[in-house]
Amino acid sequence: MSLGSSVRILQLTLAVIKPDAVAHPVIFKAVHEKILLNKFLIVRSKELSWRREDSQNFYREHSGRFFYQRLVEFMSSGPMRAYILAHEDAIHLWRSLMGPTKVFRARNTEPESIRGMYGLTDTRNTTHGSDSPESANREITFFFPEFNVNHWYQQEEPYFRTGAVSYDSERQIHTVHTETQFLCS
Repeated sequence: MSLGSSVRILQLTLAVIKPDAVAHPVIFKAVHEKILLNKFLIVRSKELSWRREDSQNFYREHSGRFFYQRLVEFMSSGPMRAYILAHEDAIHLWRSLMGPTKVFRARNTEPESIRGMYGLTDTRNTTHGSDSPESANREITFFFPEFNVNHWYQQEEPYFRTGAVSYDSERQIHTVHTETQFLCS
């Protein structure tokens, strides 16, 4: 029996929990739990704090827009959590879970979304997510320069796709089962 096209390769996306949510442990934990409840696999995770220059580099495409300075200042105001998430349709699913960028709209049209429940303003809207495969690759590289997307797809994705992983609650990521990796080497 051939698996053919029924097997879908996992897609990666970048997800960021912004400083407003990381500053509130209950909100941070709720967002993290929502990631797990929606069957995302957490490939990598790290807490980081940006300097103003990091924010300017990441958001340079928005330079000159009315919200740019406010966004730059906010994103360098405190710790945030960055994730590389995997799922069959990671980009679309994460963006759907986040809800609309504008918090007022999120609260009225998608009140159960992350931004609908926890967003404060259009800048302090709890989360960020990549909007396309191209931006996911670029953003993952920006946040995780040590991570090689192509290597992950070649070496790790099959383990993640087939469920040969488990959640490490101490590190808050999914890891490949050591015995599976040994048997498949």
